[in-house]
Amino acid sequence: MLIRDGIPTPEDLATVMPSEERLAKGPIAITECFQNIACNPCVAACPQHAISMEPDINATPKVDPDACIGCRVCVARCPGLAIFVVDMTHSEDTALVTLPFEFLPVPEKGQLVCGLNREGAEQGWYPVVRAVSGGKKNMTWMLTLEVPKDKAMEVRNIKVGGYRDGR
Repeated sequence: MLIRDGIPTPEDLATVMPSEERLAKGPIAITECFQNIACNPCVAACPQHAISMEPDINATPKVDPDACIGCRVCVARCPGLAIFVVDMTHSEDTALVTLPFEFLPVPEKGQLVCGLNREGAEQGWYPVVRAVSGGKKNMTWMLTLEVPKDKAMEVRNIKVGGYRDGR
């Protein structure tokens, strides 16, 4: 249960997951932020104005699936590391999952990383296809992993130090 262990229930996740139809259109941000706290960097960062918090800054963020283009700007801006971008259109068998990362060393493009689910259980080894720095003021990196489609809604972190050369 989310309130006890920080792990969202399937019911919690159902409130933020995009529809299958939207997932088939390309990358989209998924906000796995379930607590009402005063926080809105994702709203301010979104160049498409696709994220909102209604009725006020204390509400949880909501993504407009028609406006979101999956640009990933919100991923690095979320101080709670609670936003992910999923692209189910990457290939027939694989999806791209972009997640925030704030540890050192940062895995490099081409390395394999051990993907973890929300509970910290290992899901497999996946290649890093993109590693982008959040910049000097924001040390959050955005890592994009290529994962099997059946793991795209499960992989939400990587094992620190769980890297190996994939080249």
